[in-house]
Amino acid sequence: MESTTSKKITVYSTENCKYCHLVKEYLTEKGFAYTSVDVGKDAEARKVAVEKSGQLGVPVVDIDNNIVVGFDKDILDQLLGLTPAVAN
Repeated sequence: MESTTSKKITVYSTENCKYCHLVKEYLTEKGFAYTSVDVGKDAEARKVAVEKSGQLGVPVVDIDNNIVVGFDKDILDQLLGLTPAVAN
């Protein structure tokens, strides 16, 4: 398993988003540091999140330039190195 400090993680979220809070709690629980960006208050960050994800929904999680929209635990675990990657 990779060190939790080796990942660059940004969570684009809004204050009242249930799934945004779940993602951040999950990352904290697993020992991963992340940068939280409130796209509800930062229009420029909102544009970045939309460009990265191709949609308006939150949370948008950027893990080493891999984008996850929503709280998809299986994909998050794979990108965080918590489970083996599954071949397509």
